Amino acid sequence: MGIFSKTAGYIRQRLGKTRDKITSSLSLVLSLGRNIDNALLDKLEETLISDDIGVETTDKLISDLRTAFRNRQILKTDDIIPFLKEHMKSYWPHRDRQLCLADSRPTVILVAGVNGSGKTTSIAKLAHILSQNDKKVIVAACDTYRAAAVEQLAIWAHRIGVQIVKHKSGSDPAAVAFDACEAAVARGADFLILDTAGRLHTQKDLMRQLTKIRDVVTRKIAAAPNEVLLVLDATTGQNAIAQAKMFTDAIDVTGIFLAKLDGTARGGIVIAIKDQLDIPVKFVGLGEKPEDIAEFDPDTFVEALFN
Repeated sequence: MGIFSKTAGYIRQRLGKTRDKITSSLSLVLSLGRNIDNALLDKLEETLISDDIGVETTDKLISDLRTAFRNRQILKTDDIIPFLKEHMKSYWPHRDRQLCLADSRPTVILVAGVNGSGKTTSIAKLAHILSQNDKKVIVAACDTYRAAAVEQLAIWAHRIGVQIVKHKSGSDPAAVAFDACEAAVARGADFLILDTAGRLHTQKDLMRQLTKIRDVVTRKIAAAPNEVLLVLDATTGQNAIAQAKMFTDAIDVTGIFLAKLDGTARGGIVIAIKDQLDIPVKFVGLGEKPEDIAEFDPDTFVEALFN
């Protein structure tokens, strides 16, 4: 859609914490004038894993690096960073990372994620950018088990000027979804974005509720939900992978919204997500403001990490 695009400079600035961590740790390993040898490559492997790049990706990178060194394709430490950048980019095949749109309105987006992941704020960012581009957006407060969640989404809806469908705290979340679908159709909304609960008494209850919401939406609007976004907190590092696996067991996650990427030195988790989940990261959250959202672009991301 292009409406989420940000300049490379903006993204580079927002990834400063991750870039500082990676470049400072690599500079210690790749000190000026040091020869490339097995000891250096072992230390480089350890460093990349500690930077949350992910074990599988790191294994692949170091293996390719060893081969290139043996074949004299790289001769000095100055060759290593360009090599890493080129190979990291190649690990992402071309795929569509834009929102999946319905053939006819409304496009329905189901948003999941654990409490505290930045889920509600991420919904607000999506809704804000869409509404700023002349799209009629309705948000639905289906996280009814936490009164604060309904209130928070209502505050955001008022702030960014979009409509909200909500019930009383403790109401059936699927009933909210049902009413929201009816409202979206009746009011001619372009987008319906549904918030969902992030924690219940047991994991089984949570997943059953998510499935119920999804099924209600499917019955009310053909081919919906068109997009199922999972919000992950980038600051949690490898824990985000475990969360993603839990949610994909219950619902067919179509994309990931990686929140709080500006506030962490663990941005390398994006690469680990690609390796372990193969679910496209579609959006990244890069600040506190409603406009601090960008489509994920692998080339821009890798350049920002090492620039």
